[in-house]
Amino acid sequence: MDKNKIIVFDTTLRDGEQSPGCSMNTEEKLKVALQLEKLGVDVIEAGFAAASPGDFDAVSRIAEIVKNSSICSLARAVENDIKQAGLAVSKAPKHRIHTFIATSPIHMQYKLKMAPDEVIKRAIHAVEYAKTFVDDVEFSLEDAGRSEISFMKEVMDAVISAGARTINLPDTVGYRLPTELGAMVKELSAYAGDRAIISVHNHNDLGLATANTLAAVLNGARQIEVTINGLGERAGNSALEEAVMAIKTRKDAFGDLYTTINTPEIYATSRLVATITGVEPQQNKAIVGKNAFAHESGIHQDGVLKHQETYEIMRPEDVGVIKDSTLILGKHSGRAAFKDKIAQLGFDKVSDEELNAAFERFKVLADKKKEITDDDVRMLITDEALNHDKTYDLIGLQISDCTTGVPTAAVAIKYKDEIIKDAAIGDGTMDAIFKTIDRITGYNGELKDYKVISVTEGKDALAKVTTRVSFDSTSPAFVGHGLSIDTMLATAKAYIGALNSYLSQKERLSKTCEHQV
Repeated sequence: MDKNKIIVFDTTLRDGEQSPGCSMNTEEKLKVALQLEKLGVDVIEAGFAAASPGDFDAVSRIAEIVKNSSICSLARAVENDIKQAGLAVSKAPKHRIHTFIATSPIHMQYKLKMAPDEVIKRAIHAVEYAKTFVDDVEFSLEDAGRSEISFMKEVMDAVISAGARTINLPDTVGYRLPTELGAMVKELSAYAGDRAIISVHNHNDLGLATANTLAAVLNGARQIEVTINGLGERAGNSALEEAVMAIKTRKDAFGDLYTTINTPEIYATSRLVATITGVEPQQNKAIVGKNAFAHESGIHQDGVLKHQETYEIMRPEDVGVIKDSTLILGKHSGRAAFKDKIAQLGFDKVSDEELNAAFERFKVLADKKKEITDDDVRMLITDEALNHDKTYDLIGLQISDCTTGVPTAAVAIKYKDEIIKDAAIGDGTMDAIFKTIDRITGYNGELKDYKVISVTEGKDALAKVTTRVSFDSTSPAFVGHGLSIDTMLATAKAYIGALNSYLSQKERLSKTCEHQV
């Protein structure tokens, strides 16, 4: 084992997806998993296979397509959880089961209602059972940040003897300070020695997740559990981009320690996750925020123009940010030039169908926009990939509204080979659109969330609309994406996109339930 390498364990698809409003369907998870593989992530925690048929389906399909990263499923220290995790990751060339049990006094007393010796027995059995499915088992001491060191050593001895290769020490509630977490990791890392890799999973409740992760690395942790854009429950997790770039940038502090992350893919990965989830990083977010490399102060601008390192400690291109880049293509540009441009932007696995559809939309956009940017093209390609399963396809939209009038919407939708048209009135333009779509499709959706952002600047900017819509009481809300210069058209596309996602997932889940052991 290379003691200088920091293993990057990405849990965007598991812990990150647990953020309110961040749920993804299987196709979206596949897109993210492939991008994480391209980013160079060592371990992808693809989900919690036993949580639902949908999770099992997503983990198993990711295990089939990802070749270079190890695919991991989370499992409680419960036999059925471990069995479902083992079955879900079985087809991956490299796979792992990540099982856990709480070890803090408060969790053992109030949540588990178990004595410490019972916890140890359960932990041993969980690891031994997981070893019947995979060679690579990770064990987490949940709420390690509030657990007693002496008891954690007992648990570590037991699970390492049972076959665990990695011991994870989560600060589950984001309670510890960097000095405290560093001291804990230092003692337990020395105790584990060469018997296991020490990992950390830090939450951001006090805004210290990345600081705690870096303190742990400096004190012996050799695996970091992180998410893209810092997504995760409550205040989120340590952000992959922050931890990785800190290790890369501060060689004076981290010495020979390194990750194998392909850092120029960081920005593209961040944008993909933000587009799919509809959760944009704050503008001043480190590394990937819109203002991360912006300089408004005259003093700063002057310094950067004279010498970049005066106010920039890393280059934008190091994380894949191409500043002030404009697509020098217009409505007369050909498909070959467009294909070459998207390849430059890092889209090297675009199907011919997605390419052709995006190119046609580009030509339409070029007629309407004076200047097309890289972000416009990036969004066109991503939008085509996210709206691949089209049970219903929006063909036309006409709306009417005025201050004293009645909002109406007329919608034309293609279903199979038939064009269906209808119209309705509503309490507003959006309500009229949604009611018309409901009437045509026969599905009544309940809008849970609605977001619209401008892809670029200017009056002719593309509008990116994200909706979360629930179509029945037994399923979670599904995310839909819409993209157009016309915000209402983008809204209709996003609503139909959510319905298509629901129908696609519903069909897959029925098949999964039939075949799941």
